[in-house]
Amino acid sequence: MTVTEQSPGAPGPVDRSRVVAVVGTGAMGRGIAQVALTAGHPVRLYDAVPGRAAQAADGIGAQLDRLVHKGRMDAAERDRARARLHPADDLARLGDAALVVEAVVEEPTVKQELFTALEAIVADDCLLATNTSSLSVTAVAGALKRPGRVVGLHFFNPAPLLPLVEVVSGFATDEESATRAWATVAAWGKTPVRCADLPGFIVNRVARPFYAESFAIHEDRGADPATLDAVLRECGGFRMGPFELTDLIGQDVNEAVTRSVWESFFQNVKFTPSLAQRRLVEAGLLGRKSGRGWYDYGEGADRPEPRTAAPAEAPAHVIAQGDPGPAAELLDMIAEAGITVTRRDADTGTGLVLPGGGRLELTQGEPATGRNLVHFDLAPDYRAATRIALAPAPYGAERTLQEATGLFQALGKKVSVIEDVPGMIVARTVVMLIDIAAEAVTKGVATEDDIDTAMRLGVNYPLGPLEWNRRLPAGWARTLLENLHRCVPGGRYAPGLALVRRTCAGEGDVS
Repeated sequence: MTVTEQSPGAPGPVDRSRVVAVVGTGAMGRGIAQVALTAGHPVRLYDAVPGRAAQAADGIGAQLDRLVHKGRMDAAERDRARARLHPADDLARLGDAALVVEAVVEEPTVKQELFTALEAIVADDCLLATNTSSLSVTAVAGALKRPGRVVGLHFFNPAPLLPLVEVVSGFATDEESATRAWATVAAWGKTPVRCADLPGFIVNRVARPFYAESFAIHEDRGADPATLDAVLRECGGFRMGPFELTDLIGQDVNEAVTRSVWESFFQNVKFTPSLAQRRLVEAGLLGRKSGRGWYDYGEGADRPEPRTAAPAEAPAHVIAQGDPGPAAELLDMIAEAGITVTRRDADTGTGLVLPGGGRLELTQGEPATGRNLVHFDLAPDYRAATRIALAPAPYGAERTLQEATGLFQALGKKVSVIEDVPGMIVARTVVMLIDIAAEAVTKGVATEDDIDTAMRLGVNYPLGPLEWNRRLPAGWARTLLENLHRCVPGGRYAPGLALVRRTCAGEGDVS
């Protein structure tokens, strides 16, 4: 089943007097229950472990107290919410629910057995929702007599704080069920996005290159984790870098999702897991929860600093040749810094000619090897960026590197010098995100707008990947991928048909 371009139809107002039941009282289950409760529903909590539902209800009550203390909820509203929250010691007590959301262990058999039991208890109009992040909604519903009422509601942790919810239609999900689920989540103040039941849904599918490209650069000794994180944050505009983010998520959790998506796509090379991350998991270095992952979180441990170049003298003048493409705003910034910019047309090559005769160019996915050349990385906003990565050609470009370093330092940027990595860091990551996102639209995973919304709200990207593609010059992402594919053959960087079609059409809005 694919997701169409149409917006959900008008399902009518959500009846907040209807019971919402949550099965599973871990962090996610408690969070979902709190969301439904504060939206005004009576909520029933059930857990297979005796006493755990009551403990979860107490925990939710404590969270409400904290909201009152912070001024985000008044005491009377808290008391009304508490009165609507009821732990259940028997699954049969969920019989009058209009919606049941399960947040139990990620095991297909466990979820199927739960929904089979619920099907015999709840009314025919009750929606059954799974909060799975990686399992097939179609498979979970496959054992039921009425699979049409099963839908995925993938909340992001912590559910009370993060706005995104992926509303996933399985192969057999009725359109009315998906529309009602979408409307319910929207009425709760969340931002729902519709998606088809394909591996990874939206976020876990499209986000894979964000981790994979930095891990691959690290494995190739192109840069260390602290530098890669810093460049993606301070140049790329991402909230966190992939090494610190996976340490927060848990290396075992992140690696398991990556492996699940890779295997679900029959080991597609674009989703290949990282061997370095696998070794961390095998060693029990799972991140913050184990005290060490990519970084050491032990008491007194120092956080590694990103590689940052020493101060260098800025050049007095530069020659700008050809169309600077995505880096056009740099020319005004250079002039504003008091550096003379002479503009010249060029039939071949674009970039800056520095006083020593070397060139400074935005990466195009090719190595600088063998030339008096330094590449610089892509940024969504060069004015806002506080760090830039430079990749010099090995041997012979030392003066060019010093002049390039001084130039960016004169613009107020910290400079990280990395090895001669094709595509560098931000550019390589972004074009891979664009490629995977474009394919997801074409495959019917979700609409273009929903994919961009999901990536901005679900994982805090500065721009949705397809919006980013529209801001880049036509064909720029495809060209960089084609150059990467020549440098690193094997298929990982070969631009997908969806991106090729967009380029051929001369616009970023064609699916």
